[in-house]
Amino acid sequence: MTNRLEKGDKVPQLSLPATDQQTVDLSSPSATGHVLFFYPKDNTSGCTTEAKAFTELRDRFEAAGYSIIGISRDSLASHDRLREKQGLSITLASDEDGKASEAFGVWVEKRMYGKTFMGIERSTFVIGKDGTVEALWRKVRVKGHAEAVLEEVSSS
Repeated sequence: MTNRLEKGDKVPQLSLPATDQQTVDLSSPSATGHVLFFYPKDNTSGCTTEAKAFTELRDRFEAAGYSIIGISRDSLASHDRLREKQGLSITLASDEDGKASEAFGVWVEKRMYGKTFMGIERSTFVIGKDGTVEALWRKVRVKGHAEAVLEEVSSS
């Protein structure tokens, strides 16, 4: 059964391999906090649009003390291709075994064209320096989302 992390919950101890030969600790941000956005698939239109929006606002997030980490179940090689092709400067982490997706409650049953399947529900979590969820969005609509998250972290 999938957990559903909510505002105020402590993030489980999880580390993921990430681009630029990094390992990111999801529960222990090094700055003021992390903005973690879970997305379904590299090189799809909505996911690419979302990653580009966060990239465009990266400096403003960092000025507010938050690092941005995009997470999907794609491989690091796939993430590297996406970053190169789209000119992304944000960190992308690989959750190939699905442990982070399960822990955050974003691995859900989905329906499309009459078929049911398991997949990532586009979701964003703001994680504070203390490792707790400060804010979250589920079933994200891409347009204007990165700006809404920036507004949230800038006002806190």
